[in-house]
Amino acid sequence: MKYCQGPKCHTYDTKDRLRGQQGAKTLQTRRRTYLLFGEFCDNRCWRDWFEKFGERAVNHFGRIVEPIKLTEENAWIKDYDYDWQAGITNNYHFVNKITKERVLITEQQYNNTDLIRP
Repeated sequence: MKYCQGPKCHTYDTKDRLRGQQGAKTLQTRRRTYLLFGEFCDNRCWRDWFEKFGERAVNHFGRIVEPIKLTEENAWIKDYDYDWQAGITNNYHFVNKITKERVLITEQQYNNTDLIRP
């Protein structure tokens, strides 16, 4: 089990945080098997963490200092059509998000993670 990484998790008064015997009770950080983003027990704790450490994390991992541009060359995504009535997937294709061009591909090509453009 993991502990919530929220810096104020132990300060929130909830029944599942209250631990100990009568007369010696304490509020403790939540211990959970499922955590939001793998590290936090709820949005409040995630927000607390980001308010405290967010700017440092962005600076550490790389702050964007100029806009990222989507061009015709790198605008290709894989997509497919889904028939809701029949419940089947068909017509796998690449779609260019700028030109709206579509190129049909096979299911094997769709599942190939190394293939990123036609």
